[in-house]
Amino acid sequence: MLGFSDEDKIGTIQPHDDALVVTLRIGGFDVKRVLVDQGSTMEVMYPDLYRGLNLKPEDLTASNSPLTGSDVVEVDFIVVDAYSLYTAIVARPWLYALGAVSSTLHQKVKYPSEGQVKDIVGNQIMARRCMMAAISHQPNAEPSTSIGKAYSNQPPQHCPIMNQPMRENADVFAWDACKGPGVDPSFICHHLNVNPSVTPKKQPPRCPLKEHANAVRDEVMKLKKVGAIKKVFLS
Repeated sequence: MLGFSDEDKIGTIQPHDDALVVTLRIGGFDVKRVLVDQGSTMEVMYPDLYRGLNLKPEDLTASNSPLTGSDVVEVDFIVVDAYSLYTAIVARPWLYALGAVSSTLHQKVKYPSEGQVKDIVGNQIMARRCMMAAISHQPNAEPSTSIGKAYSNQPPQHCPIMNQPMRENADVFAWDACKGPGVDPSFICHHLNVNPSVTPKKQPPRCPLKEHANAVRDEVMKLKKVGAIKKVFLS
């Protein structure tokens, strides 16, 4: 009988809200970053994996691709030429063909095989790396934005690619208000929306609730564990 219990949580990071990301054997290759999506009705493969399997454009006609855990089942993939954090997505047809059940909470896929129950274990570290990559991905970023990001943490003297154009075009920059005649000051000047007749008051310090502080600490520890953030010291 297929089912999950608290024992299946052993070895997982709890609590969590991670997707179920596994490694499967597809076309004779061990493929990482495969998302198990119970809500989808179609298996999806992305171009990087398609090319990695040495498949050619003429192979895009209706065909079966072997997808295996420890036992082989055949499912149909569609190839989607789009950015994805995952190499492939397996959905309900694969679960049904394997006779499997999955649990994101327990980070496992269980399926019957030769009178036994076998399982495929999810990779939470990989799932969190995919999440962080999704947050940082900018599909419509301009080239200049990429350059700025590349040098944003370096002192100006270490940014020749940025300094040279600025030096060559110094005359086009308005370094003070006098250099921009004819521009409405209300457009270029910033002011605080405060009433000068009211005496400012210092706000008392706010102490977060214990459960809020614990939740923030837990999230920070998760991000540190997957290498998404690190401690830095400012002098």
